[in-house]
Amino acid sequence: MERAEVADEYVLTLDCPDRPGIVHAVSGLLLEQGCDIIDSKQFGEPSERHFFMRLHFRSDAGTTAASLREALEPVADGFGMRWRLEPHSARRRVLIMVSKFGHCLNDLLYRVRNGELNVEVVAVVSNHRDHEALVEWHGIPFFHVPVTADTKPAAEARLLELVEEFDVELVVLARYMQVLSDGLIRELGGRAINIHHSFLPSFKGAKPYHQAYARGVKTVGATAHYVNSELDEGPIISQQVVEVDHTYGPEDLVAAGRDTECKALSNAVRWHCEGRVILRGNRTVVLR
Repeated sequence: MERAEVADEYVLTLDCPDRPGIVHAVSGLLLEQGCDIIDSKQFGEPSERHFFMRLHFRSDAGTTAASLREALEPVADGFGMRWRLEPHSARRRVLIMVSKFGHCLNDLLYRVRNGELNVEVVAVVSNHRDHEALVEWHGIPFFHVPVTADTKPAAEARLLELVEEFDVELVVLARYMQVLSDGLIRELGGRAINIHHSFLPSFKGAKPYHQAYARGVKTVGATAHYVNSELDEGPIISQQVVEVDHTYGPEDLVAAGRDTECKALSNAVRWHCEGRVILRGNRTVVLR
């Protein structure tokens, strides 16, 4: 959704079947529109011959997003592009979901508050009240939506109501410990990000870090990914890993894991909201 009709800078993200002339066509069009490219990232996937590109550019005064889109449409059609154009300053509207573990929530709220994440957290939803005071301190609406086997359909319906009410562009599962239904996942396709420890599938269930300690693991990590119908196996956006050794007890591993979860999730949110992630099938290309 376009937040400003006229902006000084824009971000164009695109992908299409790879063939000669794509960069020339897009950069030439921007030149014709009086635009100056600030940053350009591109990748041609050789095995599938598919092309990905992200352009950050400055426009002349008076250039509108509508006029840029109108000029881009014939070029995009000619190359069969999927594309998105947004003002560079646009702040994505984010809804965060959390259960009892609050480290990822707290990290995201801090990064937003200090300007490190250029997003607007419009609401926080939780199946517990543990973090209500923290969220309200940040001046963000908090919604307690309990979930049981019997109330799950109603809880998910309530979530979708909030997504629509707050015009949410991205849902972030910041250690939200409930499995989403296939129907909800379809509704949120490509705009929901989850975080989990990277022991999966090695150590599932309760106390994975204690299981890892018993096995003498040498690395601890976390994976942030888009949510899909395969539990914790969606397209990967960001991963973090840290080396550990025999001196790390179970609680030390938990602490190290929390750090990797926070960093992987914040990176994924940032890259998604900056238009750096292009989702194709079960893979992502991240144009950093």
